[in-house]
Amino acid sequence: MSGFTYFTKDALEQLKGELQKLKTVERQAASKAIAEAREKGDLRENAEYDAAKEAQGLLEAKIQRLESDLANARVMDQGTIDTSKVSVLTKVTVTNLTNKKQMTYFLVSEKEADLKLGKISVTSPIGKGLLGKRIGEVANVNVPAGTLQFKIENITV
Repeated sequence: MSGFTYFTKDALEQLKGELQKLKTVERQAASKAIAEAREKGDLRENAEYDAAKEAQGLLEAKIQRLESDLANARVMDQGTIDTSKVSVLTKVTVTNLTNKKQMTYFLVSEKEADLKLGKISVTSPIGKGLLGKRIGEVANVNVPAGTLQFKIENITV
């Protein structure tokens, strides 16, 4: 996965929408805030102007980061995903061998991760530990609290 970030089609569309909003709505708002602060007089002692310029700089950095993400984005077709082993964009049902609880995780790119929705990043400790495992195998995952063992029960898309 050299340098590319893999997305679902929906997540990529969401990213494009966010970039469009930043470039149009947010850029205009930042420029307006700078213009309004500039009208208030001496720029050397104008905290409002400084804050508006800083906010504009942060906005431009975010736009550049999103443009970079889009340039390196690849859409994964879920129909071509190999479910014989855990990989990005697979749903993995595991049993935590310590407490016998069963959980299902959806492995996604860092940008799409949302633990509340069960989406974990392939770069997270659990994601890394599960990658490449097959049904029936046990993944030893090192987390800050120690080592967890997850038995792979099922892999789907």
